[in-house]
Amino acid sequence: MPATAAQAQPGILDALAPLGRSLTFRLNDHSNGHTNAHNLQAALTRLREVFAADWGVVGLGTPLVDALDQHVAGLRPFPALEGQGCAAPSTQQAMWILLRGSERSSLFERTAQLVELLGDALVLEDALDTFRYRDNRDLTGYEDGTENPKDAAAIAAALVAEGAGRQGSSFVAVQRWIHDLTRFRGFPAAQRDASIGRQISDNEEIEDAPESAHAKRTAQESFTPEAYMVRHSMPWDTGLQQGTEFIAYGESSDRFENVLRRMLGHEDNIVDALFSFSRPVTGGYYWCPPLQDGHLDLTSIGI
Repeated sequence: MPATAAQAQPGILDALAPLGRSLTFRLNDHSNGHTNAHNLQAALTRLREVFAADWGVVGLGTPLVDALDQHVAGLRPFPALEGQGCAAPSTQQAMWILLRGSERSSLFERTAQLVELLGDALVLEDALDTFRYRDNRDLTGYEDGTENPKDAAAIAAALVAEGAGRQGSSFVAVQRWIHDLTRFRGFPAAQRDASIGRQISDNEEIEDAPESAHAKRTAQESFTPEAYMVRHSMPWDTGLQQGTEFIAYGESSDRFENVLRRMLGHEDNIVDALFSFSRPVTGGYYWCPPLQDGHLDLTSIGI
């Protein structure tokens, strides 16, 4: 395994787990100033010792790094962006953790452990159970992550290549999308395919699909520089609402943001057809630190 990949949190490159739980934490409002930084340092030290690499992926947001009076080059808050009749909101939090597993008992127990571990410094803001749908399909029925880079290309796309305390780290974009599946299923079959830009029957890309087709809007090779990312989106469903937890790892946040801006029509006023039946309701950027001896390497933030 290349050195960079060996230093990465394994959930960044590993295949999707059957189940996930996406957690976001905010700073504890009852702490401030020096006390807050002290509590954060203590909480992160505990997290470093307890969090096992196979539990999932940990990401740190700007509110946490700023509260420690530290700086991570390339980390910034998620921007709130708008397009014609569509928007991508920012709900930037201090920490994001994606728990990975094969049964819900471990996700439940680890969530409770993390809440107790971090509680005096970081408060659980949101939790969402996710799952792998059939053979890695979105709830629309279309295959997801088709153009993900593989092997060495995935390492180059997702991981920071060098730097003490940085090699093997990654920047992740997390967006929760709510699908209107009733509306989507009401589209004629040809319109559904044209919206995605692929045929649901064989996943083949439609060459003459409209420019608004999602596959065309997000074609990673069509950006300069190319915008390849390792996407690990996972479906979610509460019974009342459903959608996808979009998760994309990159060696910088620029790759994702360039794609999002094109989806919103910033380049040519053509809005991604995905917005015709789906909308994002969250948005956050997080830095996923590397590992050292199997534990989170937090030296870049002074821990």
